[in-house]
Amino acid sequence: MIKISFKENKSVAYDDDKQIGECDFIEKEDTWNIVHTEVNEAYQGQGIARKLVECIIESAKKSNKKLVADCSYAKMVLERQNKN
Repeated sequence: MIKISFKENKSVAYDDDKQIGECDFIEKEDTWNIVHTEVNEAYQGQGIARKLVECIIESAKKSNKKLVADCSYAKMVLERQNKN
């Protein structure tokens, strides 16, 4: 089972104890900038990258942080969420 965890400046995906993906951000003042999202090739196509980005979105909301994304994938997820 895939587990998503929030760490200091990233969200991380695990399959049991094996790290299979992560989404990193840089914090500047009251803004988090998502700069990189990556999932192990063997696990791609399962929605893990989206879950990693969503974990950061939820954590940003709880921490009252603004979100931007230099990462093209994270930018797409943020734009889709803002449309809804």
